[in-house]
Amino acid sequence: MSGQHTKTERRRIRRYRIRRKVAGTVGRPRLSVFRSASHIYAQVVDDERGVTLVAASSREPNLDMTGIEAKGKVARSMAVGRLIAQRAKQAGVAKVSFDRGGYLYHGRVRALADGARAGGLEF
Repeated sequence: MSGQHTKTERRRIRRYRIRRKVAGTVGRPRLSVFRSASHIYAQVVDDERGVTLVAASSREPNLDMTGIEAKGKVARSMAVGRLIAQRAKQAGVAKVSFDRGGYLYHGRVRALADGARAGGLEF
């Protein structure tokens, strides 16, 4: 019990702190982000019913990269954000609460959020 935490434990602590404040409702579901070493995943969740409404990831073969000049993981994250926004609009969701999952709002997480905003989602 030295008071020191590993990188994973610190992220888990931040994640729980964020989840105490951010909850998905019927009117404003939660846009949850998970970032692995090489991919990024997003899902829109209604926590009251315990249902995932829509999901998207960078592993999908039909990911639309048109209109994005850059290459790499940040560009793919932007495309995932646009895809999740498109699917959320089709499901009738216009407003979401953003749950960054304990990750810093920087790089791929920020690109996903910017892509979702560009796709028409309101945070």
